[in-house]
Amino acid sequence: MMTALATVAKVKPQTQGFEVELSCEQQTSCSSCSSQKSCGTGIVSKAVGNKSLHWQLITDKAVKPGQVVEIGLPEKSLLQSAALVYLLPLFAMILGAFFTQWWLAPLLGVGEGLVIGVSALATVGGIAVAKRLSYQLEQRSSQQVILLRVLGEPIS
Repeated sequence: MMTALATVAKVKPQTQGFEVELSCEQQTSCSSCSSQKSCGTGIVSKAVGNKSLHWQLITDKAVKPGQVVEIGLPEKSLLQSAALVYLLPLFAMILGAFFTQWWLAPLLGVGEGLVIGVSALATVGGIAVAKRLSYQLEQRSSQQVILLRVLGEPIS
C-alpha cells in the first residue's frame, strides 16, 4: 500500500461515520534535483505546474476541514495505470508498423512513408484508448482510498 499526505477539504456527517473530501497536491522530485534546469521533465513540470488530486472516502474517524491526514492507496491500480499509459501506445505503434510493413505496403507497392504514417496514427489511437481506460482506472482506484491516520492541524 502506498501512502500520501492529504488535507481534509470538507466533512459531511453520515448515519455511519463521516464522508470526507480530501485534496492533495501531486508531488514531483524535480524541485530538489540538481539537473532540473537542463532536464526536459523538469522544464515541463515547471510549465504545467502542480496538479491537485481529490478523493472522497467514508470513515468513522472524526476529522475537521484543514487537518492533514495520511491515506493509503492500492499499489495495484497505480501499476495498472502506468502499464496502460506507457505500454498500450507502444504496442499500438509496433502493431501498426508490423501490419503496414508486412501486409499493406507490399499490397499497395509503397515504401516506408506509409509505414511511418500508419505507426504514428496507431500510436495516437493507442494514446486515445489509454486515456479513456486510465480515466476508468482512476475512478475505480479513487474508491479504494482508505484513511490510515489523522496527523493534525496544518502548520501555518
